Amino acid sequence: MTDVVSDEKNVLGGPLQACSFAPLTGFFRDGCCATRGEAGIAHLVCVKVTADFLEFSRERGNDLITPRPEMRFRGLKPGDRWCLHALRWVEAWEAGMAPRVVLEATNEKVLEIVPLEALKRHALDLH
Repeated sequence: MTDVVSDEKNVLGGPLQACSFAPLTGFFRDGCCATRGEAGIAHLVCVKVTADFLEFSRERGNDLITPRPEMRFRGLKPGDRWCLHALRWVEAWEAGMAPRVVLEATNEKVLEIVPLEALKRHALDLH
């Protein structure tokens, strides 16, 4: 996925790429881990979820598996890409359960709380 849907930057300094359109992700449900310049938006880390991570998240009170039609959320399954809240990624990272990260689709604002080296160690898109 290489669609640029925002003028924001990713953690590598390039244009912020789309994370996922199916399922449709992002705080604004636009496929992008963008803030649109608004304060307090923290769904900034584009990840590829695993079964282990989904269970870890559910055990911590953030059920990303169960569909919530009233919120236009079909539930995630392993392999889906999703804009994850930065603090949820840190929690998983500290527990050794962090999902893989798509750096080109991860918002640069996440660097305010997550070291780039930690993201790179979990990157899907570094060659």
